Amino acid sequence: MARRTAEPPALPGLAEAAAHVEEAPHYHGHRERLRARFAEAGAEALADYELLELALFRSIPRRDVKPLAKALIRRFGSFAEVVSAEPARLAEVEGVSAGVAADLKLIEAAGRRLARGGIAARPLLSSWSALLEYLRATMAFSGREEFRVLFLDRRNHLIADEVQGRGTVDHTPVYPREVARRALELSATAIILAHNHPSGDPTPSGADIRMTREIVTVLDPLGIVVHDHVILGRDGHASLKGLKLI
Repeated sequence: MARRTAEPPALPGLAEAAAHVEEAPHYHGHRERLRARFAEAGAEALADYELLELALFRSIPRRDVKPLAKALIRRFGSFAEVVSAEPARLAEVEGVSAGVAADLKLIEAAGRRLARGGIAARPLLSSWSALLEYLRATMAFSGREEFRVLFLDRRNHLIADEVQGRGTVDHTPVYPREVARRALELSATAIILAHNHPSGDPTPSGADIRMTREIVTVLDPLGIVVHDHVILGRDGHASLKGLKLI
């Protein structure tokens, strides 16, 4: 009778390791390559959707996030516009959970905090580029108009940065006497006005110019100077002072 040859015993864990290799999601290698590119070349070497992928890796650890990143860029236009979008609008994109939206808003908040650090304890009139970076990070990509006032002391250091009103896509109600009242409360000697145009075009409207001049008229007898009114848009900014409109 023929003798049966016993099969050699499998090495412990070998079958499991092979199965793990076979089942490893295809995007694991992509994630590591993208992280390596970011580490070696920095954010400037990545497209907006790739930077967004990196942000989504931690929010969605077990799924290919490239399709979602590209969908968000298609919907909103850029990385900055994605993280600046309101959570309700983000949630309209399939795949964006409440947790993903919260993580994206955290990135926006971190960017604002970093930009604000660039103007803290510095004379704003001699730190104009830092101020513009801060205003751009804070307002330029919002979907609604937002009007804010930066209150300054005698050395032109920032006392407070306050939103005085939020409106629709093309209008924000502003009350010059409320601006004056708050400036007196803070003992401010100067202010800088700023608001955004969600349309993207920062060109001042007739209403913008009239409102600015009304605020100047109210503040002038109080000895409070309006240094400028800056309008932010996705396409840049406009300075009413620079345009000689105030």
